[in-house]
Amino acid sequence: MTEFLIRPSLHNKSLFKNKSSINEKGEKIDIPIIEEKPLTLYLNNQEIVTMMTIGDYPEFLAIGYLFNQGMLEVYSDIRKIEYHKDLKTIVVRTNSKTNFEKKLKKKVNTSGCAQGTVFGDLFEEIESVKLNKKNKISYTQLINLSKKINTEPSLYLKVGAIHGCVLCQADRPLYYFEDVGRHNAVDKIAGLILKEKINTEDMSFYTTGRLTSEMVIKCIKMKIPILLSRSGFTSWAVEIARKKNLTMVGRLRGKRLSILSGKHRIISE
Repeated sequence: MTEFLIRPSLHNKSLFKNKSSINEKGEKIDIPIIEEKPLTLYLNNQEIVTMMTIGDYPEFLAIGYLFNQGMLEVYSDIRKIEYHKDLKTIVVRTNSKTNFEKKLKKKVNTSGCAQGTVFGDLFEEIESVKLNKKNKISYTQLINLSKKINTEPSLYLKVGAIHGCVLCQADRPLYYFEDVGRHNAVDKIAGLILKEKINTEDMSFYTTGRLTSEMVIKCIKMKIPILLSRSGFTSWAVEIARKKNLTMVGRLRGKRLSILSGKHRIISE
C-alpha cells in the first residue's frame, strides 16, 4: 500500500546552506545548516503573525495556522491566496469580512520551539469535538510505523535542528512535513487536511517533538484520535488528552512506549 505521499523536502537546496565549521580534530569542514526565514501572514488586510519557518509549503502553513487559531473554519471560505516569496509575505483573502483584533490580544504563549501561540478560546472549541472511539492500532503497527518514520531520509537526519510531523493510517506514514518549530509542521498538516478535505477519523498523528498542551489541542481540533511521539510529554497535555479521550503515546522508541491515555485504541498482541 502507498506510503509517504508527501516526503520531507530533502532535495530542496533553498532550505539549507553549507557553512564552514571546525570538527573535533581541528579540521575545517563544510556542514549543511537549515535556513530559517520569516514569513508574515495577513488575513485580508490584517497582519496576523510573523512565523519563522524553513519556507516550504507556505500555503499549507498559512491555512493550517488560521484554522488552528480559530480564524478559518472551511477551505471554501478562502477566495484567494497570494504568496510573495520576495516580500516574505502570504495573504489569505476570504469571501467574508474578518476582524480579529480582539482575538489577537487574547492569546496564550505556548512552549513550542520558536514559540507557538494558542488562543484561549480554543479550549472552548475542542469541548464539542468527539473523537472516533473505533479507530484501533496494534502494538506491532506502532513499532513498524515508528521505524519507517525514523529511517526515512529527512532534513532532520541530513541537517538537524528541525522537527517532523506525520499524518498516518495504521502503520503507513502518509504525509511527512518538517519545520524549525513543530507547531509549524503541525499547521502544514492542518492546512493539507483542510484543503484536501481529508477524513482523519481513522488516522494517527506522529511528531518527533514533545507532547505539549498545544499539540494535544491541535490534534483534537483536527479530529485525529491517536497522537504519537518519540519524545516526552507535559502534565497539562496528559490532562487534556484524558479529558477528551484522545489516545496519546509517548517515548515511542524501538519496542518501548508509554501509553498516557486512550488505551482502548491500542490492540494487545
